[in-house]
Amino acid sequence: MSYRSKLTDDRIAELRDWHERAYQELRTARERTLSYLGLELVVPPGVFPPTPTSDLLGRAVIDECTAADRVLDMGTGSGVNAILAARAGADVLGVDVNPASVAAAERNAARNGVTARFAVSDVFEGRDVSDGTFDLMVIDPPFRWFAPRDLAERAITDEGYAATARFFDGVPERLRPGGRVLMFFGTSGDQEHILGLAEGAGLRAEVVATRRLTRRGTTVDYSTFRLTRPAP
Repeated sequence: MSYRSKLTDDRIAELRDWHERAYQELRTARERTLSYLGLELVVPPGVFPPTPTSDLLGRAVIDECTAADRVLDMGTGSGVNAILAARAGADVLGVDVNPASVAAAERNAARNGVTARFAVSDVFEGRDVSDGTFDLMVIDPPFRWFAPRDLAERAITDEGYAATARFFDGVPERLRPGGRVLMFFGTSGDQEHILGLAEGAGLRAEVVATRRLTRRGTTVDYSTFRLTRPAP
């Protein structure tokens, strides 16, 4: 079933303008070097960097992850959450649809002295990600549901939330009973729809971190959710 937004036309137009600015910043950005939660990262052009609210998810990964966990970082980007999980001693696989992101994540893992595997995969389609099950999954899905114009833009928009829906469709098969998903999302996207996808996958949601920001007159609540698959 295709996705249809419940937002007003004015609100959609506002979000499209917001999205266009973000896309142009991503498309024209030069290589950046930055410090993030104790990591030293290099983010090349076309790879989405951590944002001022990304730490809500990163700190949750630090708090949640243990050396006993097998972790999947879905949409790894520059590798930040995979590296944080690997720093805790976990067995980590980070995947991304963009080969440039996978290459950047590999370099950043080496730069920070951790061992993690990375692979190109469109959600669960890659061979590496179909191998076995996971204790913890980490995902920071795009807030927008517009059609992307190129591979880089897929980091910030997911047409009709189709890729996110495929992720949750695959969770019951790949997340162990009692396993957790850490997901970051904001109210500038269709949070109700995304949480509905999680509920449909049999996951129980709780908020573990949140922050309210007002930008250009618009207030957005950013949250990290722990989505738990009940043990039998």
